[in-house]
Amino acid sequence: MIEFACPAFLLLALTAPPLLWLQLRGRRTALRHPAGRLLADLPFGRARLARWGGAVLRTLAFLLLAVALAGPRTPDLRTRIDAEGVAVMMLVDVSGSMATHDFDWQGEPISRLDAVKRVFRLFVAGGDDAHSFQGRPTDAIGLVVFATRPQTTCPLTLSHSVLLRLLDDEQPRSIPGESETNISDAVALGLHRLQNTGPRRKVLVLLTDGEHNVPNPRSDWTPRQAAQIAASLDVPIYTIDAGGGAGVAEPGAPGTGDSVGESPALARERAVRTLEDMAKITHGQYFRAGDTAGLLDACRAIDRLERTDVKSFEYRKYHEGYPWFAGAALLLFALTLALDLTFWRRLP
Repeated sequence: MIEFACPAFLLLALTAPPLLWLQLRGRRTALRHPAGRLLADLPFGRARLARWGGAVLRTLAFLLLAVALAGPRTPDLRTRIDAEGVAVMMLVDVSGSMATHDFDWQGEPISRLDAVKRVFRLFVAGGDDAHSFQGRPTDAIGLVVFATRPQTTCPLTLSHSVLLRLLDDEQPRSIPGESETNISDAVALGLHRLQNTGPRRKVLVLLTDGEHNVPNPRSDWTPRQAAQIAASLDVPIYTIDAGGGAGVAEPGAPGTGDSVGESPALARERAVRTLEDMAKITHGQYFRAGDTAGLLDACRAIDRLERTDVKSFEYRKYHEGYPWFAGAALLLFALTLALDLTFWRRLP
């Protein structure tokens, strides 16, 4: 099974016929003589062979060079990785409210974002039997973090150790104007990152603790409109609501609402409805995760739901074929030059 690293270079092969025609069409030098007609019936000698042979060899060398530039390669079957066909893009809220310390880990108070880091590590890499996570070593997983603006922390990758290190480095945004919650653009960026994943099943896992409160997102979508786009692309969104405390927002916490005079309870209720609607529109599922146990249960449920028997393959190593094609092209160019200077040499 031959693949090409840069298949666009194969388009150069389309110029081979015009190049051959130009070489054969070129006017040849000749010596005029009044008795030249007497030689017209003589058999052709090496001149025609030199002309056609040189043109064909140079064109063939050009074709081989075009193939070499395209990067032909064959996968090393010994390094094949069986993939389960799932591409998971995690959308993690890093707005200011994610610094709230209302979660605990084995009796230790921790922030919401720190709890997310620990649970997502179990989801991606697996953990001990007490947490019942198998890990997802063959799935492509990526990370988008978002506050006022989303950013791709890690594109889809099988190098999960790198992904988890980058997640560990994330901190809640605390600068005014940068610590709001922009769900719409986060979903838009996540969908963009899932575009080129081939036949894999595509999934978005959205974790947030507050309501979308950026009035003019760059995508110009509301969260529900973003969910409708995801549904049209057959991408389910699993929404995990990490807002604290029995459905009531923390007074004064950034990212809990943007309506003047609106109570935190109403803002939290509206945020819950938005997340529920996003999950329903995309045929995903909404999870309430107001504490560490709820967060663990949500990730366990997603882990069970998104297991598929569809197989695809990734390869760690390839056998590169471009040196052979480039070497053959060089040899043909050298052979043509040598013949032009010796056996096919023509005098004016």
